[in-house]
Amino acid sequence: MISHILICTDGSDYSEGAVREGLIFAKKQMAKVTAITVIDFNAEFDALAPNLLEKMEEEAAGHVRAVKNRAEKEGIACEALVTRSEAPYLSIAEEALHREADLIVLGRRGRTGLKRLLLGSVAKRTIGHAHCNVLVIPRKASLACRTILVATDGSKFSEFAAHEAVSMAKDCSAALVVVAAVHAEASAPLDIVSSNMQKEMIADREMAAAESSIAFVRELAEKAAVNVSTYIYAGNPADVITHAAAEKKADLIVMGSHGRTGIDRLLLGSVAERVIGTAECATLVVKK
Repeated sequence: MISHILICTDGSDYSEGAVREGLIFAKKQMAKVTAITVIDFNAEFDALAPNLLEKMEEEAAGHVRAVKNRAEKEGIACEALVTRSEAPYLSIAEEALHREADLIVLGRRGRTGLKRLLLGSVAKRTIGHAHCNVLVIPRKASLACRTILVATDGSKFSEFAAHEAVSMAKDCSAALVVVAAVHAEASAPLDIVSSNMQKEMIADREMAAAESSIAFVRELAEKAAVNVSTYIYAGNPADVITHAAAEKKADLIVMGSHGRTGIDRLLLGSVAERVIGTAECATLVVKK
């Protein structure tokens, strides 16, 4: 159960999807919301242009008030919060921890816009430092939760994601699609591994690992009476996940923050970063 959601906004179009879908999700969960805007604060800048900072604070307060008004019209309890920070991602993560939020919802990018389809630095670092799960929503995405895709590689991080995905699919009566990626030299990229000939092109150990991780999630889903389908693709893991999500018309990808290589300090794993940065649908990064 999710009882408290922290929704991040900077008033730009890039955060509109997070606000819109975050409020819809909060209403379904009967959760309270804290709407937060973090001003990128620098003491030297404040000394040089104090009036500009005051104007930025007024503008930020307007953004969170607008979210609060939208929430209250839907019967959602909402607090509006504006903070200053030299590291906005740390402020978001700390507020989520301090307020015991169960979920952080944010847009894929901020006001700086698109940079070669990469994930925005605030979103990336927030995910890395957050204690709770983080839901990243592109501005045009819709979180209908009709089809949920979960990526698995047999790591403990993907096991966390599998449990979360099965639970969500059960609660939403959604179909669950499970995908794993393997590398095959002679196979076309993003090809579903289905024939014995294809399987012969893949190292026995890698194929066995993929089949084992898929079987683990399938068993979880079947125990929960969730409609599940499983696929093993040959290709780069990030490309496999985004391709499968589009092909299966998933409206939510669920994945761990890292793969089998584990955590490198508090950074987001490269596969997760690429998926979040390029997928057309929302992505839930499971942290625990």
